[in-house]
Amino acid sequence: MRDLLAQKKILDPCCGSRMFWFDKKDERAVFTDKRSEQHTLCDGRELIIEPDMVMDFTNLQFDDEQFHMVVFDPPHLNKIGDNSWMAKKYGKLDETWPKMIKDGFAECFRVLKPNGTLIFKWNETQILTKDILALTDQKPVVGHISGKRANTHWICFLKA
Repeated sequence: MRDLLAQKKILDPCCGSRMFWFDKKDERAVFTDKRSEQHTLCDGRELIIEPDMVMDFTNLQFDDEQFHMVVFDPPHLNKIGDNSWMAKKYGKLDETWPKMIKDGFAECFRVLKPNGTLIFKWNETQILTKDILALTDQKPVVGHISGKRANTHWICFLKA
């Protein structure tokens, strides 16, 4: 397993169903999530969350400075029913969400190589992006707002 991981250049620690990946089986990436499950959504579509490794993003089981890129898309909702399709699709934050996100940022930067890139995605429907960015001491480089209501923020960091 260690040899296989050494070949991987990208980490997605909250992969979910790999929704925004062009290649959902990209050989350069290792996909982790704390969930491994399948659901049929209300519209009949299958939701498959099948990480390469089951792992919590606040405690990544990887060596320091192992990846060239980390794609960090943590759950962004804390006011949602446990069994709602949104919770199944995106995951759910609990009442400790500030510590969870802070620890997640710290772990993502820990496993990122110097001069590595962290791509961060956040939807601020319930929690503002500025409040999330306050949970890391790393400085963003660029960002872009997207989505129907301009709630989704894509932010790029370069590890010093």
